[in-house]
Amino acid sequence: MRIGILSDTHAPRGLDHLGPELAAFLSSVDRILHTGDVDDPRLLDWLEQFAPVICARGNHDMFEDERMVDVVLIEAEGWTIGAKHQVDEPTDTLESVHKIKRDSFGGTAVDVLIAGDTHFERVEYLHSTMFLNSGSATLPHNYSTRLGGVALLEVTAERVRAELIRLGETPGLRNPSRVGHVAFGRAGVIDAAFDGVPADAQPHEVRWPE
Repeated sequence: MRIGILSDTHAPRGLDHLGPELAAFLSSVDRILHTGDVDDPRLLDWLEQFAPVICARGNHDMFEDERMVDVVLIEAEGWTIGAKHQVDEPTDTLESVHKIKRDSFGGTAVDVLIAGDTHFERVEYLHSTMFLNSGSATLPHNYSTRLGGVALLEVTAERVRAELIRLGETPGLRNPSRVGHVAFGRAGVIDAAFDGVPADAQPHEVRWPE
């Protein structure tokens, strides 16, 4: 399964700022997960032309829609994927990871924990859990409206691979989004790279480079 992940699209002025780059990415996925701050429910309709959509409600999402829930839990190929708009970033302790899962999912043993809200992309693996934030597709790093980043989650029975993807460049406006990937299997990390450089990953830990 290929899951396209995007977040924090903030579309109060409509959908004119969504370009062909995002459409091309979404055309390649089997399912779409939006991690909140949609602002405009028409965006969910636009997304649904590409694949089935589920959305974790953001703090700016003041509307009701059957595709939007407070907490997302998905089972895919034997892995449990959880998503919530606002999630604390983990420290390097097992208790920190457990606390995040308790606070966000009632202790559900998720393998992949996906969040939004920050507008900053991030992917790492800690204590048998992948943490993923795709950043913002349209307001990367809280800059003005421009092309930002998305993420692709590829799931098989043997492994999970998350890749951060830059959508391109808006003329005259730099895209600050960073790229990278982390892949893990039942025994831990398989490989990882950030900004095109292989990461010094341990079997059970790979951290996002600050």
